[in-house]
Amino acid sequence: MRILFDLNPDEPRVRQLCLADRRFAWLAERIGSLEIPSRENAFESLTRSLIGQQLSVKAAGTICGRVEEKCGLITPDSVLAVSEEELRSAGVSRAKIGYIQGLAELVKREELVLNFPDSAGNEEVINTLTGAKGIGRWTAEMFLIFCLGREDVLSLGDAGLRRAAGWLYDRSDSDILEVSGEMWKPYRTIVSLYLWEAVNRGLLNEKDFI
Repeated sequence: MRILFDLNPDEPRVRQLCLADRRFAWLAERIGSLEIPSRENAFESLTRSLIGQQLSVKAAGTICGRVEEKCGLITPDSVLAVSEEELRSAGVSRAKIGYIQGLAELVKREELVLNFPDSAGNEEVINTLTGAKGIGRWTAEMFLIFCLGREDVLSLGDAGLRRAAGWLYDRSDSDILEVSGEMWKPYRTIVSLYLWEAVNRGLLNEKDFI
């Protein structure tokens, strides 16, 4: 398993962010080391993101596990070989089944190629992916982060990031993520990973910090 981001308070990019933002510095120290594995199978990554839309991390993980039990390795061929009834029994909604099967058809016919070169800009990748039904900006941004390892992605529509940013800065401004994101360039992905980890660890229930 390839590690996409290997982070800790002494990692150069993290140190730079800590110097720019003392609250992030506190968070990085609080969380410590953070390893993010690469999602090597691009089709599987997009499929999991489609399944996880508007679901909790736990619920999405459960459903993805059931789909994997039925499909084995999640590929265009394996997804198309499973009936709609089987996917429904795994907990996938009818709309999402349509999105997943449509994506599989596009990839099989090579109408959508998921092997993006490093030279492809973030917006170019987003525009390409969102041409497939069911793939919105959030799903494309997750692909940029967890498949392509892009360092400067900030998903403004991610509810978890918005809650975590409001908690970290003790502010309820609707634009807190946009405003704070200016401090984090060109490593907004890295801050996002720490904020998501804060949510995963339940740190947002803590009130007294910094």
